[in-house]
Amino acid sequence: MRPLTINAPLDVRLMNVTASFMFGGACILVLVMLVGWALHHPVFAISRIVVEGELVHNNAVTLRANVAPQLAGNFFTIDLEKAQQAFEQVPWVRRAQVRRAYPNSLRVILQEHVAQAYWGEESGAAMINTLGEVFEANLGELDREGMPRLAGPPDTAPEVLRMLYALEPLFAPLGREIDALTLRDRGSWLVVLDNGARIELGAGGVEEVLQRAQRLVRTLPTVLQEYQRSSDALEYADLRYADGYALRLHGVATISREAAQAMAVRAAASSRKQEKKNH
Repeated sequence: MRPLTINAPLDVRLMNVTASFMFGGACILVLVMLVGWALHHPVFAISRIVVEGELVHNNAVTLRANVAPQLAGNFFTIDLEKAQQAFEQVPWVRRAQVRRAYPNSLRVILQEHVAQAYWGEESGAAMINTLGEVFEANLGELDREGMPRLAGPPDTAPEVLRMLYALEPLFAPLGREIDALTLRDRGSWLVVLDNGARIELGAGGVEEVLQRAQRLVRTLPTVLQEYQRSSDALEYADLRYADGYALRLHGVATISREAAQAMAVRAAASSRKQEKKNH
């Protein structure tokens, strides 16, 4: 025998459906109210900011004082992207990572800029970090003295920094350091040493410029010895010649291209002889 099925009247079924909807709506309303209460309850307000990272120019106290007023919302509603931007607007801060830490804290990991050189005009506050990125900060907070000044067309800071890294070791045998390095609009390079000597390096990439600079550094001691001078006497050098360079030394008349070429050739020959002996 088949079980007997009795259909409920239409009005009863409508009442059941209505009751189900009302119950579901009430549950949703209660849930929304609970969520709203939780989102706005003071217990979830951001009351603690934990700052991590190697900080040299900032500290946790000043960071919290400067950034906290810009943070809107509580643990659940705070916009982490805007919070990150607020921290990255602080001077010397290169990058910030902001995360929630239950129940009412923010965990902030900061990376500061490490200044490697000044950038641009001497009157400006721009610097380059170790990654070739340009940033601005209070120069009075620098923890390093004697940084070189680099300059070049817009967006060339990484290129100029790479050239600096390549050239710095070359002048060490002469007892000289680079005070300034400039990439001109037409692509030529100019170096100013710590004794004020200006060296025209010509145009080209790192390898090409290094070849010219190495020729100068390798042969200059012979020239200086001939004139009984030290590297302090170097005033100007023009390396833009294919077969030599021109020099100007303090207390010595300007050396012509022909004379510079002859001395460079002699010095190069001496260098080759020395290399053969070493081998």
